[in-house]
Amino acid sequence: MRRFSLSNCYKLLQVCILLSIVHAEDFYKLLGISRNATPKEIKKAYRQKSLEFHPDKNKEEGAADKFAEISRAYEVLLDEEKRRIYDSRGEEGLKQHEQRGGGGGGGFEDFFSDFGFNFGGGRRRRDQEQRTPSVDIPLELTLEQLYSGATFEVEYIRQVLCFKWEMCMKTNQECQGPGIRMRRQQIAPGFVQQVQQHDDRCVAPGKMWLNNCSECPSKTETEKIELTIDVTKGMRPSEQITFEGVTDEKPGYKPGDLNFVIMEKKHPDYHRDGDNLYKTVEIPLVKALTGFSLTLKQLDGEKFDVTIDDVVESDQVVRIPGKGMPRRSGRGFGDLYLTFEVDFPDKLTPEQKKAIKAALDPSGSVSSHSEL
Repeated sequence: MRRFSLSNCYKLLQVCILLSIVHAEDFYKLLGISRNATPKEIKKAYRQKSLEFHPDKNKEEGAADKFAEISRAYEVLLDEEKRRIYDSRGEEGLKQHEQRGGGGGGGFEDFFSDFGFNFGGGRRRRDQEQRTPSVDIPLELTLEQLYSGATFEVEYIRQVLCFKWEMCMKTNQECQGPGIRMRRQQIAPGFVQQVQQHDDRCVAPGKMWLNNCSECPSKTETEKIELTIDVTKGMRPSEQITFEGVTDEKPGYKPGDLNFVIMEKKHPDYHRDGDNLYKTVEIPLVKALTGFSLTLKQLDGEKFDVTIDDVVESDQVVRIPGKGMPRRSGRGFGDLYLTFEVDFPDKLTPEQKKAIKAALDPSGSVSSHSEL
């Protein structure tokens, strides 16, 4: 039987890596950017491509699929960890990473594990890392912005680890994690007790922070980052737009998430409930009796006409299909519900009363002295 030599195995791995790198160029080509593109260049390219292929604007066949591919490319390339895995192992390697839960890792440990090699419990240790607090920021939006969608460029100030922070750590096996120190003490001959203590110098398993370290005296420094908030059409109050892992950094901790929480401003004309809109319209009595047409303006400024031919009662509700909020799925719109309030005149002249009687009771069967 022919055996596979170690050199042949090495060549096979080289081919796999090369194929992954070649395949990794696809996402960059989708957005029309170079492999060295900055996050700002990625965001700019995504905005241009998404506008070009958005299903609401591009009705050509295949535009929706292209838009989905562009969105996927943007999601991967803007995420530092996913981009690193994609560049080194291609889309298939990224899928395998996500199927395993997407927790940290990557590099040679993850790559060789796909070929059956096991380098120990590194991933398990990373999954147990603590996180700094997540931050919720309210994002107040008008009903018009939630109807049409919106994009905002914002700056966020956070604390990040200084450049040489790793030089300020020393090995200490008593450290079991951030703030946790396990000390051993002898309580009797042959008996040793482990005592857990709180120690801020412990920043990770087996790692302790050096006090008064000149390379990084304050552990962290201030950084200003730019974020692009994409509000999709039809988003609802209390929904969140999340940027994962961008809050404050701290030795031994993963950064928490930054959440922008949607808050809807009160609208002067429309009231919203889910995907439906509600509006109250006041009409004079004559229109309630004889029918009418009115022109309404949607939240994106587009006008449409509503025609009512029947008699309208006070507080009557009429449903206008498809004139509500966009559905988040992209499949159509909710409905608009109009509540009509009939405005009765304060008084009528004798001539007006006579004319109304002639129109509504030409035979005179209703007497003004009839008992109720």
